[in-house]
Amino acid sequence: MKAEILTIGDELLRGEIIDSNKSHLSERLLSLDIESHWHSSVRDEPEDMIDAFRRAADRADVVLVSGGLGPTRDDLTSEVLARSFGRELVLDESALETIRAFFRSVGREMTENNATQAYFPDGSEILANPIGTAPGFVLEIEGTPIFCMPGVPRELYRMMDEQVLPRLSARMEKGGEVVRARLLRTFGMGESTLDAELVDIAAGGGVTLGFRTSFPDNYLRPVARGATARDAEAKLDRVCAAIRERLGDLVYGEGEETLEAVTGRLLVEQGRTVAVAESCTGGLLAEKITDVPGSSAYFLGGVVAYANEAKTALLDVPEAMLAEHGAVSDPVARAMAEGVRVRFGASIGVSTTGISGPDGGTEEKPVGLVHVGIASDEGTHADAFVFPLDRARHRALTAQIGIDWIRRRLLGVALEGPTLLRRRGGASTPGAPTQGGGERA
Repeated sequence: MKAEILTIGDELLRGEIIDSNKSHLSERLLSLDIESHWHSSVRDEPEDMIDAFRRAADRADVVLVSGGLGPTRDDLTSEVLARSFGRELVLDESALETIRAFFRSVGREMTENNATQAYFPDGSEILANPIGTAPGFVLEIEGTPIFCMPGVPRELYRMMDEQVLPRLSARMEKGGEVVRARLLRTFGMGESTLDAELVDIAAGGGVTLGFRTSFPDNYLRPVARGATARDAEAKLDRVCAAIRERLGDLVYGEGEETLEAVTGRLLVEQGRTVAVAESCTGGLLAEKITDVPGSSAYFLGGVVAYANEAKTALLDVPEAMLAEHGAVSDPVARAMAEGVRVRFGASIGVSTTGISGPDGGTEEKPVGLVHVGIASDEGTHADAFVFPLDRARHRALTAQIGIDWIRRRLLGVALEGPTLLRRRGGASTPGAPTQGGGERA
């Protein structure tokens, strides 16, 4: 199926907001192996909207529309879509009552202009919006469904998953071929190297394998086609098992679960806790860990010790060690991890110290050098990497290594990092670390 994503609003064309809805909708369509062939945006101008609606319905198998369903005078999607295809606007009493009930539930009085959100082109099917006032709807034009959804992202995302995707999936199954897809999340190997490692997997038999980078991770998307849902799922089971066997611990999760969520679940299952000592990442490691709801069950706290004095005072890193090895060094990374573990009484302590740039490097310790440490009952370990990346990506990658090392320690597997895992090539292959003096952290 060929899809078109159409977003509506003057604010999009003026560049006042970033249009993230297109990318989200296209990504969600890929879960059904529906590819977006066209992305369009149009002003709140009826003639432009009519042209866009007719063009999309003529060339696409499915059209997703975002925006223009609100109660204000520039919300014209329902009215203009009806005009585009010669339909009348019809009041849906059930939708109107749902809107009234929404306002009652939040203790507000509904203004009359909100009633316009209950009018739809004749023949539409209403799509429920449990977290907003604007219902969505789908109108079929000569076999092409046009799904209209609110432009508010959180309302759009929920309606897409709960209302649109199930309907599209049902349509595809009626067509005689069932398509199923999964998302496998990996960390530590470049995209091209992943492709080379899996060259003989999903090379036919109704299964395809796609690759996508979402820095610092890489995602694999196996898609299977079968005569029945059971057939397609069985193919997916086989290919996913083969991928996991080939890649091992590089695959950290499936679906929407992040690395920090996977790691958090392992911490809960094993009844262990974690504390972090950060220099170059400046609190990003703690932020990522605590992004997960319920992280208070295992995250005890962290120390951002940017200056050498802070490393000594807060983490008990010896002054002599800092003078001899410098802040960016394996001994200091080890001492930071051990120090924060003791300070918080945590099962696991993790540390980061490096040079994220763009300046501060030396010949012996270049910009991009980072040391990561981990301390637990299993022992203390540290390693160094050089990532030739901009400051933001350097910090993001370093924080991700810290979380991955927690996961690996909990699993009892080798504490490897991207430098080791990318030896055979891949995007942004880091160079080898260097040793020596230098004080920047």
